[in-house]
Amino acid sequence: MTQTLTKRRWSLHAGLLALWFVASFVVVFFANDLQFVVLNWPLGFWFAAQGSVLIFIAIVVIFAWVVNRREAPEPGFDRVAYAVYTRKLHRRFAWYVVCLLGFLLALAFSERMGMSKVWVAAIFLSATLVLYAVIGVFGRTAEASEYYVAGRRIPAVYNGMATAADWMSAASFISLAGGLYLQGFSGTSGQVGGLAYVLGWTGGFCLVALLVAPYLRRMNLYTVPDYFSVRFGGRWPRMIAALAAVLCSFTYVVAQIYGVGLITSRLTGVHFEIGILLGLGGVLVCSFLGGMRAVTWTQVAQYVIIILAFLIPVSWLSYKQVGNPLAPLAYGQQLQKITAMELTLRDSPAEKQVIEEYARRARAYESRLKDVEGSLQAERQDLRRKLHAMGDLKADDERAIALRRELVAVPKDVNSARELWTRSMAENWSRAKPLGGMPTHSTPFAGDPSGSAEQKEEFQTSRLNFLALMFCLMVGTAGLPHLLTRFYTTPTVAEARSSVAWSLFFIALLYLSAPALAMLVKYEVMAHLVGQPFDSLPAWVAQWARDPSLLTVADVNGDHILQFAELKIGADLVMLATPEIGGLPYVVSVLVAAGGLAAALSTADGLLLTIGNAVAHDVYFAGDGDKAQAMRRVMWSKFALLVVALIAAYAAAQRPAGILYLVSASFSLAGAAFVPVMVLGIFWKGATRAGAVGGMLAGLGVTVYYMAINLPAVRSAFGLVGDGLWWGIQPVSAGVFGVAAGLAIAVLGSLLTRPESEGVDAVV
Repeated sequence: MTQTLTKRRWSLHAGLLALWFVASFVVVFFANDLQFVVLNWPLGFWFAAQGSVLIFIAIVVIFAWVVNRREAPEPGFDRVAYAVYTRKLHRRFAWYVVCLLGFLLALAFSERMGMSKVWVAAIFLSATLVLYAVIGVFGRTAEASEYYVAGRRIPAVYNGMATAADWMSAASFISLAGGLYLQGFSGTSGQVGGLAYVLGWTGGFCLVALLVAPYLRRMNLYTVPDYFSVRFGGRWPRMIAALAAVLCSFTYVVAQIYGVGLITSRLTGVHFEIGILLGLGGVLVCSFLGGMRAVTWTQVAQYVIIILAFLIPVSWLSYKQVGNPLAPLAYGQQLQKITAMELTLRDSPAEKQVIEEYARRARAYESRLKDVEGSLQAERQDLRRKLHAMGDLKADDERAIALRRELVAVPKDVNSARELWTRSMAENWSRAKPLGGMPTHSTPFAGDPSGSAEQKEEFQTSRLNFLALMFCLMVGTAGLPHLLTRFYTTPTVAEARSSVAWSLFFIALLYLSAPALAMLVKYEVMAHLVGQPFDSLPAWVAQWARDPSLLTVADVNGDHILQFAELKIGADLVMLATPEIGGLPYVVSVLVAAGGLAAALSTADGLLLTIGNAVAHDVYFAGDGDKAQAMRRVMWSKFALLVVALIAAYAAAQRPAGILYLVSASFSLAGAAFVPVMVLGIFWKGATRAGAVGGMLAGLGVTVYYMAINLPAVRSAFGLVGDGLWWGIQPVSAGVFGVAAGLAIAVLGSLLTRPESEGVDAVV
C-alpha cells in the first residue's frame, strides 16, 4: 500500500513537472514556428505572455489540491479555532480595503475641488508611510518565533498576498512593463529579456511548490541556512548558505532601495538621496520592530496598494483604446496595429533621415577616437575661436552662453574624453537602426532562421539567451531565501502548499497585465505622439524629459516633427507616466508612485530581514539555545538589519546598474548557490556534507566568476580582448553555468563520501 501511494505521489510530481517543462521551454523553443494568428493573437506570443502563466497557476493549484486531500490533518491543529481566527482577519481586511478606496475617492474629490498637487502627494505619501509605521509598532516583538516566522499562524490567502507584495519588487512594478516596451517578445541579441521575465518569474513558483516549500515547512525552521545545518550537519554548510543568502539578498535589496529613492524623490520633489532615507525609515519601522510578524501584515496592506496602482491605469488605458477594461483579454488587437505601424515606420523617409543622422554622429565620434588628444584640443580651440569671433556683441548673448556651456562640458583629459566618446559612439550606433534600435514587438527572437549564416547564428544565440535567462529566473525563484522564508509562516504544511498557489495567483494579476500595459503605451506613443509637431507635444513629455535617463526628445533631422527614432523612453518611465499618458487625475499618478514605493518597500523589508537573520541567527549564533539566547539572537538580528540597511542605502545612492539587471543577477546567484544542493538534500539520502559544501562553493564561484570576468572594467583592467562569453550566454544568465557546476560537484562529492546518518531520515 505504501509503495502504491509513493508511486502515485511521484507520478503526480513527474506529470506536473513535464507539463511545466512543455509550457515553458518547449513552447518558447518553437515560438518562431507558432506565428499563426488566432483571435488577434500570434499563438507563440500569447503562450509566452499569458497561456503558459495560466498553465503554471493550474499546476500549483492541482498539486496543492491533490496532495492536501491525500494527507491526513496534522496533529494538534485546531481547525475550529483557525476558522474563527481567519474569519476575524477577513473582516479586518475588508474594512481596510473599503477605507483605502474611500480615502482615494476623497482625495480625488479634493483634487477636483482645487486641492494642489503638492498637497495630494504629501497627504497620500504621509498616510501610507504612517500606515506602515502603525502596523510595525503594533507588530513589535522580541519573541523568536514571532520575529522570525510570525508565530507560524498566517493563513494561506494572506501569506499569498504578503508573498506577492514581497515578490513584486521595484523591478516588477516599475521596470517590467518598460522592459517589455523596449524589448518586445525577447529583446535584442545583445540585451535579452522581454517575456522571459514573465515566464521566469511565474514558472519558478512551480518549482517552489513541487520541490521546495512544503518540505522546508515540514521541518519547522526559522531560516533557509537552518535547513543546511539540519540536513547536512556541521558548521560549514550553514555558514556558506548564510553568506550566499547575504550576497544574493544584498544585490537584490540595493535595487529596491534605489527604486525607493527614485519614487520618493519623484513623489515629493526632494533629492534622490533624501528620498532613499525617507523610504528607508518606512522599511526599518516594520522590519526592525516586529520582524516577520510586522512585515507580513505590512506586506498584505502594501499588496492592495500595489495591485490597485497597477490595474487602475492599465484598465483605463485599455478601455480608452479598445473599449474593454480587461486589458489582458483585449490588447491582442493592438498588437496587430502595432505590427502594421512598425512596418510603416521602417519605410518612412523621415525616420530614415533620423537614422542617417545618428549614423553620422556615430562616425564622427569614431573619427575622434582615432586621435583622442588631437580631437580634444581641436574641439577646445574651435569653441574658443567661435567665442572670440563674437567679440563684445550683445545681440547674440544666448549663443555665447551656450558656447561657454559647451566649452565647460568638454572632457577635462584624454581618458575622460575616450570614455565619453566611446559611450556616445555606441549609443548613436544603437539608435542608428530602424525603430530607434528597438526590436519589432511580436518577433520571438533576433536574427532570421531562414536568412544568411550570420542571421541564423544571431537567431540561435538570441533563443539560447532567452531560454538561459528564463531558466535562471525560474531556478533562482526556488532558491531566494527571502521568498522561501515566507512559507515558514503558515500554520501547516498543507497551508504552505495552498499559500504557493495563492501567491502565484496574486502575482499573476500583475504579470498578466504588464505585457498589456507595454503594448497599450507603445500604441499610444506610435499612434498619438509620433508625427506631432514639437511645439504641440503633451505636457507630460516636457515634465518627464527633465530627467534624461527617463525620457529624451530631440529634433534630430530638423523637421520640427517628432519621429519615433527621436524619442528615447527609459524602462522606468512607462509605468510611472501611464496616468499622465492616459489623462487620468493626478491622484492616480500619486497612487502609482505609492504603489511603486510599496513594491520596493515590501521587498526591501523581506530582504533586510533575511540578511539580518542570516548574519545574527546563522553566522553569529548557532543552534536553538535557551530562551535568553533566543532573545539575544533577535536583538542581534535587529542590529545587523540596521547596519545592512545603511550600507545598502549608501550603495543605492551611487546609482548602480539598472534595477532589472541587478534583480536578475541576484536570481542567478540564488539559483546556483542553493537549489542544486537543496533539492538533492530533500530528495536524495545519498547527498553528503562534503557534496553540499563543494556544490554550493562551485555554483556560487562559477556564477560570480562569469559575471565578474565579463564586466567591462574587469576586462579592461586585465587587458582581456573579445567578449568573454561562453556560447554567447549573457552575464545576467551566469546561473546556467553555476547551477550545472553546483549539481555536478554536489553529486560527485556525495558519491565519493559517506552520507551522515544524523537527521537524514527526518529530512529526506
